[in-house]
Amino acid sequence: QVQLVESGGGLVQAGGSLRLSCVASGRTFSRYTVAWFRQAPGKEREFVAALKWSSSSTYYTDSVKGRFTISRNNAKDTAYLQMNSLKPEDTAVYYCAADWLGNNAYSEQAYNYWGQGTQVTVSS
Repeated sequence: QVQLVESGGGLVQAGGSLRLSCVASGRTFSRYTVAWFRQAPGKEREFVAALKWSSSSTYYTDSVKGRFTISRNNAKDTAYLQMNSLKPEDTAVYYCAADWLGNNAYSEQAYNYWGQGTQVTVSS
């Protein structure tokens, strides 16, 4: 098992940046595919980005490509989501998720472990 704790959310103006962190504790972090999802008010939770454990390949939803970067530091058991050029439509609760030896980067159902979420609010 792994426990995930997100931090780094907050209020930022449009065009600004935030970096979210997801600290993991438990099993060997390097063997987890990690992902970020988000849920805006009144909407379904959606995939944002993922980083595979095996190849370090990264995946992004189209709306954040070129603006967001997912990364990890296995020595610190931490995953990150660097968010630049933020837009009001990025406002949501952001969740970190992990899947042991995961191969399906995009599917919410593939992820067994979730953090509690961190609020990101982008003002116009």
